Amino acid sequence: MNIYVGNLAYETNEKDIETAFTAYGQVSEVRLITDRYSGRSKGFAFVEMPNQQEAEAAIQDMNGKSLQDRTITVNEAKPRDNSGQRGGGSRSW
Repeated sequence: MNIYVGNLAYETNEKDIETAFTAYGQVSEVRLITDRYSGRSKGFAFVEMPNQQEAEAAIQDMNGKSLQDRTITVNEAKPRDNSGQRGGGSRSW
């Protein structure tokens, strides 16, 4: 299951997140999202846990908890909606 983790402190790294979620079971991947230009964290990450029950337990227990003095948001990641256009639209004059 892919899990969204938001409102992370900018200093939080992938190892910190992995350590927090490993308490609930196996973590197969942690992807901390960073700005492509500055390399700075954007304050959210995705955690992949292969066991559904362990992932659900992590979501239930971690949502609203404090990690590095920030109250984090944890829920099941939603698939990205690519149906909308980004920027630029066309105009007809």
